[in-house]
Amino acid sequence: MRANRCVRVCARLILLVIVTATALLAPPPPLFAATAPLGDAGAPLADADPPATVPAIGRAWPVGSRPRVLRGWEPPATVYGPGHRGVDLAAPAGTPVRAVTRGRVAFAGRVAGRGVVSVDLTGTGDPPLRTTYEPVTAAVEEGEEVEPGEVIGTVDANGSHCTATCVHWGLRRGESYVNPLSLLPPWLLHRGPSRLLPLA
Repeated sequence: MRANRCVRVCARLILLVIVTATALLAPPPPLFAATAPLGDAGAPLADADPPATVPAIGRAWPVGSRPRVLRGWEPPATVYGPGHRGVDLAAPAGTPVRAVTRGRVAFAGRVAGRGVVSVDLTGTGDPPLRTTYEPVTAAVEEGEEVEPGEVIGTVDANGSHCTATCVHWGLRRGESYVNPLSLLPPWLLHRGPSRLLPLA
């Protein structure tokens, strides 16, 4: 009788270990899908570019360690339609802005009165993926190589389109905008430690 009970308890423990390991190793669902723009019926637009492949090569958030996303990526229904071609990350003025991965500065200057830094990401194809950060006072110059986590500027007090100060972080390949959160691997997107649940 005791042997049967021991076998059942051991089987449950083994099952718990397998389920826990599977849950911990499975990638989390994306916060916002990186897809092509959709039409009114939910089908991809005929004139929309195909979805860009985004490798999860990011090694740092642009600001802080896990900033609050004030507004997510909202692809427009048409190429020139309204939408949100990036994500807004909460960050007070003066916060260091960091390169999410290795790349070369494609632009550092002002556009329509806002400070902008754009970085072409190394090894991401032709044309390369390009990240943009605004409003930012640049600490780098065009053509400069940057490493993951390297400070490329600071958050400007003026020029933000958020109600509170934020950084608008964008990502595109050529003229196609994609979700910049797709650059971040699961270990950067997780929002807290995993917890084991009791058996009963």
